[in-house]
Amino acid sequence: MMANEVRMIVKWCGKEYEICNITENDTVSTLKDIVHKETGVRPERQKLLNLRFKGKAAQDEDTIGKLSIKPGFKLMLMGSREEDIAEASQAPENVPDVVNDLDIAEEEVIIEKAEVYLAKINRRIQDYQVIELNPLREGMKLLVLDIDYTLFDHKSLAESGHLLMRPYLHEFLTMAYKDYDIVIWSATSMKWINEKMRMLGVSSHPNYKIAFHLDSLAMITVHTPKYSVVDVKPLGVIWGKYKQFSAKNTIMFDDIRRNFLMNPQSGLRIRPYKQAHFNRDKDRELLKLAKYLKLIAKVDDFQTLNHRKWEEYVSKKKRSERRTEGDEQKL
Repeated sequence: MMANEVRMIVKWCGKEYEICNITENDTVSTLKDIVHKETGVRPERQKLLNLRFKGKAAQDEDTIGKLSIKPGFKLMLMGSREEDIAEASQAPENVPDVVNDLDIAEEEVIIEKAEVYLAKINRRIQDYQVIELNPLREGMKLLVLDIDYTLFDHKSLAESGHLLMRPYLHEFLTMAYKDYDIVIWSATSMKWINEKMRMLGVSSHPNYKIAFHLDSLAMITVHTPKYSVVDVKPLGVIWGKYKQFSAKNTIMFDDIRRNFLMNPQSGLRIRPYKQAHFNRDKDRELLKLAKYLKLIAKVDDFQTLNHRKWEEYVSKKKRSERRTEGDEQKL
């Protein structure tokens, strides 16, 4: 009797590769050889993130049939080709500082209150199901975080997800959790959000808890005069479901400004974290933002803040503290 063929898709570096020529009797080692032929990533450098058997990472000797893989299963690959590793050891040349993003003009803020988009938000409030991972806490403010290029460099090559994690991620989340309930909102599927949070150690960290995840299905499309149709993350979806949160006590971090087009005052555009192999030793963005979050946690209404000038706010508070300390010493 011939073994059944198993069809799956390998997702790697933003591309998808269909794997067809493998059967239930083949081993994970054989699968890695086939993935090597498709992607160029050698088997010893491959980390197949969501290939699991009895709750643990599948081993090379495990047969595909034991893994209960469904047709069309998407396998997430982490790993680098030899030539890419060699290239990564050299500093890039002529890298532009400008990030391709919408710089939202003042006249576009009217989109925030357009009835057609408010109606879309109301539909998301009614239809989108939020699965709470941990209970919300009374009296907390709300922090909404993007993943890709905010907490994680999802395009650079590395042998493990840990090497692509933004520096001080766990320290940042630990500090923020003292004053904020934390929500992860990514423009991807819930499957990949859950996988990335598990891979980064966020979903199981003992010092903080994530309230819930939101995926691309919670987003809406809007039409802008300059940029045609774009997808955005309207905070009104959260506010409609959880009345304790509003523009007064919510802040969102995202590396793409258009994602908070519906809530321009509530968004803070974080510097994107890219080229992790060059920047992981010098990136301090999350540490600085942790201080900002701590400072504004005392503010009653976030609508009085200008998040575009968050660094100025932190510097001003530091100067004020130094003056106060100096005055106390004189006394």
